[in-house]
Amino acid sequence: MKVAVYSQMYQEDTLQYVMELLDELEKERAEIAIEEEFHAFLSKKYNSENYATFTDIEGLDSSFDMFVSFGGDGTILRATTYVRDLGVPIVGVNTGRLGFLSTFSKEEVRKVVQEFKKGAYTIVERSLVEVDKGEDIPELNGLHFALNEITVSRKDTTSMITVETYLNNEYLTSYWADGLIVSTPTGSTGYSLSCGGPVIVPTAKSLVLTPIAPHNLNARPLVISDDTQIRLKVSGREDNHLISLDSRIASVENGKEIRIKKADFVVKMIEYTSESFLKTLRNKLLWGEDRRN
Repeated sequence: MKVAVYSQMYQEDTLQYVMELLDELEKERAEIAIEEEFHAFLSKKYNSENYATFTDIEGLDSSFDMFVSFGGDGTILRATTYVRDLGVPIVGVNTGRLGFLSTFSKEEVRKVVQEFKKGAYTIVERSLVEVDKGEDIPELNGLHFALNEITVSRKDTTSMITVETYLNNEYLTSYWADGLIVSTPTGSTGYSLSCGGPVIVPTAKSLVLTPIAPHNLNARPLVISDDTQIRLKVSGREDNHLISLDSRIASVENGKEIRIKKADFVVKMIEYTSESFLKTLRNKLLWGEDRRN
């Protein structure tokens, strides 16, 4: 077994759970690699010299069986920038709050290894969206893809923007709003949900267009096929607007055409039998919770 371990949360109360994971992996004689900066943090507290390291550039390859992310959902989104198109399955251990993608609680961290060894899991392929690689947006540092969503929104103003939207070269509408979210099924339980979008199962072949606080009140979230080519053009009182790809944000000149489509690779997520998507809906979004039941 070959396992990569990553976190961007350097908190003392997380360390004991990381060490529990490493202990369980060592029992299985696993080959372990730890993200370089996290490794440096661990080495101040524990002897971690025997572990290999990796960065977002080198040290990680398709030979890894599992990528364990310690943190919240934001940490998993960051983890995808390490895994990219390598096909290494990701599992999240939640040390944050809601943890919709990070399904395992930190107290159950040993089960991540135990259930993986038993084969009590399935691999779910999660689709991504990407901005056309030909777009000149240096701030993205070549990371043009997103697991949750790509969003255009207003910048440096309280005024709304107009988002002229085309689907497969056919004009759809012009959203007059604070912005527009293009969400994957994975991202349907994130920002899009907060703005009134629908929940979509991760395996659905769909994308969602969700306007942010639209002033044209008849504008509603729209579910489209994930093979749809999307073109956006933003106008407004300011010279620029923002584009965000999960947690990465860049400034874009108004009037510049933005082309969005489904990425040509997927991210694999480990879904354990004990922690299914439907169970997560019930537990994290409190579906079915009613005092009358």
